[in-house]
Amino acid sequence: MAEAHRAEGRKRWIVSQRNDTDPSKPSTGPPDRAAERKLAVPFRGHITGGMRPGKHVVVVGIVDSSPDRFYIALTCGRGTSREPPPDVALELCVRFRDRQILRRACMSGSWGDTDRAVPYFPFIRDQPFKIEIHCEQSRFRVFVDGQQLFDFHHRVTSLSDIDTLWIKGSISITKLA
Repeated sequence: MAEAHRAEGRKRWIVSQRNDTDPSKPSTGPPDRAAERKLAVPFRGHITGGMRPGKHVVVVGIVDSSPDRFYIALTCGRGTSREPPPDVALELCVRFRDRQILRRACMSGSWGDTDRAVPYFPFIRDQPFKIEIHCEQSRFRVFVDGQQLFDFHHRVTSLSDIDTLWIKGSISITKLA
């Protein structure tokens, strides 16, 4: 689970890499109010050390009861509170009305082509999900509930610059790793 720490006046997000059987890990009982605020949507958190081959981001959540859409983005920098920075390595937009999962990237403020094809639409209203974004040498490989959904080839090639996770839309986050 992500933990917030203050470092030099700004909030840093640290994502634990220990497995669930680690005896030194604190209990993960029911979330307290502070934990709920940390995972509130919209969410913007730091990816310590940026992305690199072998690293992955996991988002566990629940789709809202009347969902419209939600976004998950990996960006280079934090941007402003309303807008991401000009370099977005991957923006994933899940649209419920037309059951589409759109993917695109933005380089220096210019959006590239949108990828649309997926073998299935895995999201159901009021149901939990687990999205895993695995970083490989030439692409992101994205899984939902353990099933591969798509690959997205890197447009941003400096992987270590991809250091921020954005989440907004019709979901609740229950866990990040």
